[in-house]
Amino acid sequence: MASKIHVVLLPHPAFGHMMPFHQLAIALAESGLHVSYISTPRNIHRLPKPPQNLSPPISFVSLPLPVLDSDPLPEGAEATVDIPMHQIQHLTKAFDLLQEPLEKFVVEHSPDWLIVDFIVPWATDVGRDCGVPVLGFSPFSAATSLFFGPPEYLTGEGQKRVRSSLESLTSPPEWVTFPSSVAYRRFEAIGTLMGYYGEDATGMSPAKRIAKTINASQAVALRTSRELGGEYLSLYAKLIGKPVIPVGLLPPEKPKERQITDESWIETFKWLDQQEPKSVVFVGFGSECKLSREQVYEIAYGLEESELPFLWSLRKPIWAKDDFDALPPGFSPRNKRKVCIGWAPQMDILAHPSIGGSLFHAGWGSAIETLQFGHCLVVLPLIIDQGLNARFLVEKGLAIEVERGEDGSFRRSDIATALRQAMVGKEGEGMRARLRDVAPVVGDREIHDGYIAGLVEYLKNGVGKQK
Repeated sequence: MASKIHVVLLPHPAFGHMMPFHQLAIALAESGLHVSYISTPRNIHRLPKPPQNLSPPISFVSLPLPVLDSDPLPEGAEATVDIPMHQIQHLTKAFDLLQEPLEKFVVEHSPDWLIVDFIVPWATDVGRDCGVPVLGFSPFSAATSLFFGPPEYLTGEGQKRVRSSLESLTSPPEWVTFPSSVAYRRFEAIGTLMGYYGEDATGMSPAKRIAKTINASQAVALRTSRELGGEYLSLYAKLIGKPVIPVGLLPPEKPKERQITDESWIETFKWLDQQEPKSVVFVGFGSECKLSREQVYEIAYGLEESELPFLWSLRKPIWAKDDFDALPPGFSPRNKRKVCIGWAPQMDILAHPSIGGSLFHAGWGSAIETLQFGHCLVVLPLIIDQGLNARFLVEKGLAIEVERGEDGSFRRSDIATALRQAMVGKEGEGMRARLRDVAPVVGDREIHDGYIAGLVEYLKNGVGKQK
């Protein structure tokens, strides 16, 4: 195999997938590989610019998103962030129609590897038909991957042990042979049973899509490290029965200097400059979680009740007429409190010395971003794998989870209690100490570069494409 390996990366059109693929693309390009990153035009336009000194630079390849004859998507919708949850299956169905354009690209450019998202199983067909080996890459943690198990547990084939009940999702599975608390709450399992194991508009369930990708891949890669949940990684590798390559946590680069030109954000950072070190809670639930009015109100009042200074990056809910309508009547942030509607420079915020904690959804990418700064984690999981991530973080003594009712509801007092325990309470002292120990490991570039080097070594010396 030639030394200048050409790899093609194909993520699912969700930013929780596209961003880890983007970080992986940069890491591989920095290692001297020729990287082609494929997505739709608007998604590529919205990705952060890679470092200018990459050699060779990443080739971003735009494939227009096909239009569905039935169940058309809103104009300009190319990622899950652009649509409500119930339309994601139609976005996936449209993205599936990129199989032919991808095959044309592969035939024309003859890459050495396809690195494809677990949710894009048809890309393995392209690899097979074109004689290009496939590496399946999941942005999920090893703990989440192990909970869902090997392919036969995802599809019901083989041992016929597909998860068929809520009870099967609310306790650690039988194949986990060490003590674990990673499982769904009942209110989370209801959505998972239908949304993950149920067939959707694409004709497949997400579970079957993942199973097909795993089965058809030469190896699989996970966004994980041995330093954080190594026992989950080791057992998962035994269950899968093929190479499982940890690529590290792919933490984003810490900002070297703040480059903020927006006047409102300049004022916000001036406010942060006036706060005590490690005193401010950063609040953010990402772009995928759609909070209800009741949830926003309880979070708002809970923040006030905590009496802690906070900075809340709130995406304007679809039910809000305008920015003012997004907050409860009479909710007026005082001098120690800030609410910012819309986009926020999250890494710059997390890097500020006044930030000491984060109230967030327990998305794996957000957890990694926050852990590298040693901030207190207060988790309020809402969708997909977030509940599993929350249990894992709590199990490792790295987070406090907000108390919930049996139906998943939470009260302002639950928010306030969890925040105070994490930030200033005696209950959180042990957690704060562990976070100080973990932060240097999560942010250690040398450790994560070592994982990327291992992946590159596999891409060079694995069976690979025969030339």
